[in-house]
Amino acid sequence: MSTTSLMMLPQMAAPWQGMSNETVVDKVPPEMLYLVDAHCYCIPQVSVPSLNPLWHGILGFMIGVLGFVSWMGNGVVIYVFSTTKSLRTPSNLLVVNLAFSDFLMMVIMSPPMVVNCYYETWVLGPLMCEIYGMCGSLFGCASIWTMTLIALDRYNVIVKGLAAKPMTIKTALFRIVGVWAFSLAWTIMPMFGWNRYVPEGNMTACGTDYLTKDWVSRSYILIYSVFVYYLPLFTIIYSYWFIVQAVAAHERQMREQAKKMNVASLRSAEQSNTSAECKLAKVALMTISLWFFAWTPYLVINYMGVLEGAKISPLATIWGSLFAKANAVYNPIVYGISHPKYRAALKEKLPFLVCGETESETASQATNATTTDSAAEKA
Repeated sequence: MSTTSLMMLPQMAAPWQGMSNETVVDKVPPEMLYLVDAHCYCIPQVSVPSLNPLWHGILGFMIGVLGFVSWMGNGVVIYVFSTTKSLRTPSNLLVVNLAFSDFLMMVIMSPPMVVNCYYETWVLGPLMCEIYGMCGSLFGCASIWTMTLIALDRYNVIVKGLAAKPMTIKTALFRIVGVWAFSLAWTIMPMFGWNRYVPEGNMTACGTDYLTKDWVSRSYILIYSVFVYYLPLFTIIYSYWFIVQAVAAHERQMREQAKKMNVASLRSAEQSNTSAECKLAKVALMTISLWFFAWTPYLVINYMGVLEGAKISPLATIWGSLFAKANAVYNPIVYGISHPKYRAALKEKLPFLVCGETESETASQATNATTTDSAAEKA
């Protein structure tokens, strides 16, 4: 084959591949180049179709839709829980804080990514990149620790029972402030030299630097994952392990008692309260499970960057980031479907958002057991 033919191969391949030998940093503005890891220069468009305009369009559309759904869903949760007197309880303050964190995440993160997908690279400058990355980390950390506190509250009410110390409004607010202070302390550290926030994936979003191989950067990723992923995960597993055991033991006792009394079942007030407790425990467990399903791929990507790096593609990375942000959409849907008292309040205030019938007033009243006030009555 002649030299001329060899030179024409890239041009011949490009039409059916829809690609060229460009890299993901070719469109990055000059002032952003110092934040881009050398690894990104080594991935040509031929092997990674992340520069195809179609992918940017799909990503921009997806993050725009997720942002809109999250704003509406979490906004409604905040409105309903905050304006319904029966829902303004210490336990539900944690629910409002979770919705608030998810709402802010998508308010701050969705519009910039839509803009950058339109321009096919990060165009908002280094400072906005750092702020964007910090906010994503901050709201993600706040959400997981809020859900951890929800799990611990379920543990306190269901497992400890009579020995439980009811959570007050003051205690709930103190814990919420603690969550935000803890989250801010961790996520502001890269702004001062322990790791950094850089463009990631196809350069349309920013996050922690998991490609730099020095141990200052690596140590942040590894230690941060312990306090913001593994510790909450094991705390939640611990809480729900004993919650399931306590519920199973209670149901066994009720069946034995019913058998002794020669009746089909016992429909006492205590049983109704426990049933309501279990319902909210299931809601919380579903919410937490969805969070971990959303964030685990992003954790794996970070670990791959810390340990291997060369196996990460920009397209896979940015989809991992998008998948994590999608968690902000799940929570209002879960509560809208599974929380009877929330559904009843939603039907009263915004009936056009409720599909199907809500539970009866009796079932709605039973759900009051999910608050610490009802826990006190149970005690």
